[in-house]
Amino acid sequence: MSVETSLQLRRHRPFLKFWFARVFTASAFQMITVAIGWHLYALTGSVLDLGLVGMVEFLPRVLFMLHTGHVADRFDRRKVAALCQTVQGLTALALVIGSLNDSVTREMIFAIAFIFGTARAFEMPTTQALLPNIVPPGLFPAAVAASASAMQTATIVAPALGGLLFAFGEVWAYGPSVALYALAVCLMLSLPARQKPLKQEKASLHSLLAGIRFIRSRPDVFGAISLDMFAVLLGGATALLPVFAKDILLTGPWGLGLLRSAPAVGALAMAFWLARFPIQRQVGRIMFISVGVFGVATIAFGLSTSFWFSLAVLAVLGAADMISMVIRGAFVQLETPDEMRGRVSAVNGLFIGASNQLGEFESGLTAAWFGTVPAVVLGGAGTLVVTGLWMKLFPTLAKRDRLSELKPEQAG
Repeated sequence: MSVETSLQLRRHRPFLKFWFARVFTASAFQMITVAIGWHLYALTGSVLDLGLVGMVEFLPRVLFMLHTGHVADRFDRRKVAALCQTVQGLTALALVIGSLNDSVTREMIFAIAFIFGTARAFEMPTTQALLPNIVPPGLFPAAVAASASAMQTATIVAPALGGLLFAFGEVWAYGPSVALYALAVCLMLSLPARQKPLKQEKASLHSLLAGIRFIRSRPDVFGAISLDMFAVLLGGATALLPVFAKDILLTGPWGLGLLRSAPAVGALAMAFWLARFPIQRQVGRIMFISVGVFGVATIAFGLSTSFWFSLAVLAVLGAADMISMVIRGAFVQLETPDEMRGRVSAVNGLFIGASNQLGEFESGLTAAWFGTVPAVVLGGAGTLVVTGLWMKLFPTLAKRDRLSELKPEQAG
């Protein structure tokens, strides 16, 4: 990013509003995620429940996948995003009230997780499709990079802050999230209206399935996002971090916050590295290596009994995942026209959700069956198996060499 472009972007008021809105919502969600995980484990002491929260949050992505992208492509994206953020803010307020009355229960947390999952299922493709509408083409690559680094920054700071605030009481973690969502809504609604008229295409099975057909028609794209889904689904140990923090690493909510932040630290560092030294050759090989490193780091974390070593391997895990995310993002953005960007983003969001929320359920379930440490180790080993298998199933993806095909300025 040149100095001139950076200055132009910082002076672009619509982008700054969008940037702060995304940072506020990401920070609020991360704080609530940390607080809910610790709160639920304190209430039930069940690792399976930690996994079920991820499953409940992921379920709306499946139930509404065909509609989320269509809503993003048909209606005012600013208002859709603001509505989703309002719903999340109200559910955070419900947690505040429940904490004040000491009435938060296991069932209430599951219900809130479903509401959050529904709102985020509509918000994610909408905000992804909104960015190209508020910045001129010349600033778009810089805007993508700035937005990605800002999200990682929020993921670093907010979990640690949420864990620290939770140590003073549940309300201290939930309360600031309400304010952050309120600020995000105000900023989102203040964005300029979309200049290009919306296509009032009626909802039909054909239009709703367009995103799926689009991705399936490109084998390398399908291979990349499905590799990420299955690898992270098996290797994701995020849901079990409260167990590691409390029972294995013998730390408290503040330690849980640091553990949640560690992958984002590695991801942010890798994002800066890739911006300085962009990948130009052997794209497929590098992507598969990064997924393999993700699996090895997962195994190392599962076997660790040192808090600081655990932080280090989680940072490596986040850095490896960032490489895969950048390449996958470049594939998806490369050939997607604006009029169906929401639907394609919705399908991609389903894969991402499956690798995260559904992966949390898998981790909780296997932990209940085999124990926490064996579950994480087996998940990391499963990631390595998937990596090898996908190299055989998608040989052209594994052999892809030139980054120029991916338009690196769009990656991230």
